[in-house]
Amino acid sequence: FYRSGGGRAGTHRAGPMEPGRGPVRIDPAADSSDGAADEGLGEDLAPVNQKAVEQLTKGLISHYLPDLQHSKLALQELTQNQLVLLETLEQEISKFKECNSILDINALFSEAKCYHNKLVNIRKEMLMLHEKTSKLKKRALKLQQKKQKEDLEREQQREKELEREKQLTAKPAKRT
Repeated sequence: FYRSGGGRAGTHRAGPMEPGRGPVRIDPAADSSDGAADEGLGEDLAPVNQKAVEQLTKGLISHYLPDLQHSKLALQELTQNQLVLLETLEQEISKFKECNSILDINALFSEAKCYHNKLVNIRKEMLMLHEKTSKLKKRALKLQQKKQKEDLEREQQREKELEREKQLTAKPAKRT
């Protein structure tokens, strides 16, 4: 346990650990300036030299700080790599979305091609029907003209026959 205040500190029962060594025993007589004030600490706690605490703290920090800094750099690198991976993943997702939209576009083009073929067939049929109707109109016109000609010829024939009948009928002679 460490206690702050009054420039005094207690020790851990097992003693602080130094790198490469076992527990360190702190000699209460090493700190001669604190001799009178140590009477109220109790039998379990031994007085600690402030300089020793600072040196142990510096040693502990110097022992673990490089590893902690290395770990910090490694974590920063991992975080950066994660960000790169996330960005790459987002790009891949957008590529998949583009692929899906391309598939949709391909389906639309296939459908458009099918409908285009249907339109081409309908146009061909319309042109064929137009040609047939044009031929039928021409034929109907020719038939109508032929009928009119025949009707006209019949009418003329009738008129000729009537005229001939008139000429053939006896006319009373005039007395002179």
